Amino acid sequence: MRLSVISAATVAALVGYASSVAILLAAATALGATPAQTASWLLAVSLGKALGSAFLSWRAKIPVVLAWSTPGAALIAATSGISFAEGVGAFVVSGLLIAATGLVRPLGALVSRIPDGIAAGMLAGVLLPFCLKGAIAAQTLPALVLPMVAVFLVVRLWNPAFAVLAAFATGAVLALITGSDLSALRLAAPVLAPTAPEFRPSVILGLGVPLYLVTMASQNLPGFATLRAAGYEPPVSAALTTTGTISTVIAFFGAHTVSMAAITAAICLGPEVHPDRDRRWTVGLAYAGVWMLLGLLSPTVLDLIAALPAEVVAALVGLALLSPLMGALTGAFATPDQRLPASLTLVTTASGLAAFGIGAAFWGLVIGLAVWGLDRMKSRRL
Repeated sequence: MRLSVISAATVAALVGYASSVAILLAAATALGATPAQTASWLLAVSLGKALGSAFLSWRAKIPVVLAWSTPGAALIAATSGISFAEGVGAFVVSGLLIAATGLVRPLGALVSRIPDGIAAGMLAGVLLPFCLKGAIAAQTLPALVLPMVAVFLVVRLWNPAFAVLAAFATGAVLALITGSDLSALRLAAPVLAPTAPEFRPSVILGLGVPLYLVTMASQNLPGFATLRAAGYEPPVSAALTTTGTISTVIAFFGAHTVSMAAITAAICLGPEVHPDRDRRWTVGLAYAGVWMLLGLLSPTVLDLIAALPAEVVAALVGLALLSPLMGALTGAFATPDQRLPASLTLVTTASGLAAFGIGAAFWGLVIGLAVWGLDRMKSRRL
């Protein structure tokens, strides 16, 4: 285990953690999770990422690193009227669907037939409201938020992967200087708290299925593409089966889905990690070790975020989601004949519309597919 391997794994884990842990906290808040349930969520998803990364890297002998579904957490955070137990039920269904995609080829083929523009439009609609809230936070508390934005913009010129982490550190330091009370910070061992899931059909359709689709479209597929770009053949079936199974298990402890990493994975794939590409897979083991440590520190991290002003957290979430939002918007409007369906999917999802107890992401997908289908029928007749 070279020092460069440990360094790359540590940087990748810290970047992924700091850039999206606030989004996970917002998701837990939206479901009404207690502090114990939130800590259990963070511990379970961290352990799931660690075990999955170590297993897949060892099994395939290539550097496979996992992430929690950040867009999925944003989707959860955008929901309302759902209890924590019902959310857990949706997480279980999402995990089972991901595992089934790895085992049942027709299901994977069905998902792949959803037009890329519509899937990207749904993702953009989920992310856009959070980026807008970040902009509003700059107006509400400019003394703290504007320096965060400035640091983010400057650091990204040097290293985009560190930009959100630097903004997080800036916001935390400024909050401390301006009088935020950090006396509640403590070192405490987290505990996995099991939750019995409740399966309500409207929640499964409005949250479970969109969570599955968002995870597949925005995390797993880009994650496989990242591995291919680095010269590795991704173990698609094994990865989907493993991450789906892990997601199903950790859901019973309140955690949402784990998936392939894309942005943080790129940190672990270059020759600077290990000159021998055939031994580079050991970064997955180091990455797993770092995530286990981060999971054990989850109560302290949650205390820190809770002590920060709400505007700082909103700005952090908005900055963290800018990159996936740019990617989603690019994908939504890349294909000319999908632009109208993608636009309708985006605005419906971003509106927060809820009908028959089913959330906006589902209706955005339905409307986009319906319009796309009508356009296809017309083009065939012509």
